[in-house]
Amino acid sequence: HDESGSADDRYRLMLESAKFADGHGFSAVWSPERHFHAFGGLSPNPSVMSAALAAQTERVQIRSGSVVLPLHHPIRVAEEWSLVDNISGGRVGLGVASGWFPNDFVMAPDRFENRKDVLFENLETVRKLWRGESVSMENPLGDTVEISIVPPPLQKELPLWVTAAVNPETFRQAAEIGAGVLTHLLGQSLADLEEKIALYRDTWRECGHPGRGSIALMLHTFVGDDEDAVREIVREPMKRYLASSVNLVQAYVSSLPIYDENFEVDLDSLTEEDLDAVMEFSFQRYYETSGLFGTPESCRTRIDHLKEIGVDDVACLIDFGVPTETVLESLPRLHDLLERSKPTPLSTSNESRTASGIRPL
Repeated sequence: HDESGSADDRYRLMLESAKFADGHGFSAVWSPERHFHAFGGLSPNPSVMSAALAAQTERVQIRSGSVVLPLHHPIRVAEEWSLVDNISGGRVGLGVASGWFPNDFVMAPDRFENRKDVLFENLETVRKLWRGESVSMENPLGDTVEISIVPPPLQKELPLWVTAAVNPETFRQAAEIGAGVLTHLLGQSLADLEEKIALYRDTWRECGHPGRGSIALMLHTFVGDDEDAVREIVREPMKRYLASSVNLVQAYVSSLPIYDENFEVDLDSLTEEDLDAVMEFSFQRYYETSGLFGTPESCRTRIDHLKEIGVDDVACLIDFGVPTETVLESLPRLHDLLERSKPTPLSTSNESRTASGIRPL
């Protein structure tokens, strides 16, 4: 999240990790949409980032994780991602989200209250355009015109994920429309997630879709040679990351899984020592329950458990503040985990966001 230095420094981790993923069998690279905050703010436009990644890779899938669809006109979204599909040779996948942070909606304030409805309405328009259909729109002269996108995408059907976590209804809706789910462990435990995955699979079958859908789980990730060394490498970066995220969502702090259900705190009232103690507590809990940290051997156990509850794809978030060179040096251990974990895909993803199977965060 370091916004200082040259552009080359800012985006080196995203570009280099994507090239590593491309050459080492990872399934995808994810790029997020974040606005106006250091928490992921290096990626305000995932289509632009994905175009850059597509031009520097050959095999790995290029996915958004996620486009906040209510902030954009669906025709524009379809156009941009069709262009990326062409640049990538047909490797695009689209993750979409309703959004949640009010400040993001300065660009579309009238859509905040009903953003989830807007998400699914706009998504249907994007899919129609992607399939080569046209949509009727009114131009400034009052004429009704039929609009289709140019260039047409290379893929006939758009691979699609809906971002969901706390609300089981979103898992059900994703299954109904034949989309995958991109999820995380903020606001839910693995036990909660297992129940929602079961609901998703049941709905998928009831709707008669082929296959079983796709559940991609984002996890902060660092894999090294030594358990104790990994914990120390990620401790301070992860604490800063958690402090940044809590600052962003302070109004929602009681819902974060890094805190006990009844644990509420006014961060502004804490001394520096108290705040560090809160972040240390949060780090220890997050490290043990909500991340993918350790050696290839120990992380394999976690991957096996995720397979058991129905996770199909682990999106490894790697850009949470560990120095770029340290992260890049650790990627061969992540590849070792990928080899041990097959057939579970790993992608990389960035909080600013990159890759599936293992994704830089």
